[in-house]
Amino acid sequence: MEFGRAVELVEEGGALAQLCVLRDGEVVLDRAWGVDADTPFLLFSAGKPFIAMVVHRLAGQGAFDLDDPIARYWPEFGAQDKGGITIRHVLRHRSGLPYARSVRGDALRATHWGLSVRALARARAHSAPGAVPAYHILSFGFLLGEVVRRVTGRPLADVFRDEIFAPAGMRHTRMGGSRVPVEGGPAVPRAMFNRRAVRDAVIPAATTAGTARDLARFYQALLDDGSWHDATTPTSEGETDLLSGMPIRWSEGFQLGQPGRQRYFGSLSDPLAFGHNGSNACFGWADPSRGLVVAYLTNRLGGGPGRSPFQCAVSDAILEVS
Repeated sequence: MEFGRAVELVEEGGALAQLCVLRDGEVVLDRAWGVDADTPFLLFSAGKPFIAMVVHRLAGQGAFDLDDPIARYWPEFGAQDKGGITIRHVLRHRSGLPYARSVRGDALRATHWGLSVRALARARAHSAPGAVPAYHILSFGFLLGEVVRRVTGRPLADVFRDEIFAPAGMRHTRMGGSRVPVEGGPAVPRAMFNRRAVRDAVIPAATTAGTARDLARFYQALLDDGSWHDATTPTSEGETDLLSGMPIRWSEGFQLGQPGRQRYFGSLSDPLAFGHNGSNACFGWADPSRGLVVAYLTNRLGGGPGRSPFQCAVSDAILEVS
């Protein structure tokens, strides 16, 4: 089998999983372990690119400019001298607001949209806009999502469906609703993501549910229509991300390939590769130079920031034969 080593790695992992690989738009591997291929998994942060591409598409339609201050559309957000924070700053994880007061506080409020966005509006930025990259674990979805809600006047679920899911043929992806239990990893996030209230909540940076097939369709759609170009210009080269403590190559909504490093898209990844990791468990990425798309989903959380040898190994096993 062409991707035999990648399949062996997933089977040795022993978790519920789905793996889908496309080459030049054609399905070359589509497997599921312990679940049906149409069973939605929690995507965790692997779903962050959806809200990013919603923002890019609305900007392309003239709804706003990426360099507009967030406070132009959300006046309350301008409190505490945050009037200079732009939409683009958030896309780059450089708004200075990776959390309101703490990541823990953001997590405790995450199931309540109103509480979450009010806390961010009242917060003081932790660094100057644009100064340093700091991973916006949950604030990424709330900041961008509140702008989208205010500009469109529509529920986020409807905007996601019309702008992203339906055009790409993602029939099994939705905001929240995964019923696959989460296993492994640190006890606190495992317990949080196994709460029904959390999995059903609209948390754009964490609780979108979907399948590996659908995630692969998303990335293939970006390659097909060329819209990936708008969102993948590097914005961080070699800088250590303040929140994760790792050097991450960020763009405006995606993580980028880092050849030679044990990252989610493989140590053999091309610098043009773009995608996103989800809780050191799931990932989706595309490599334009190879015409390759890979989506891997599982219910087993990883061990924490930087601990991605399994994800890297799966990606490298695919890259070695592609």
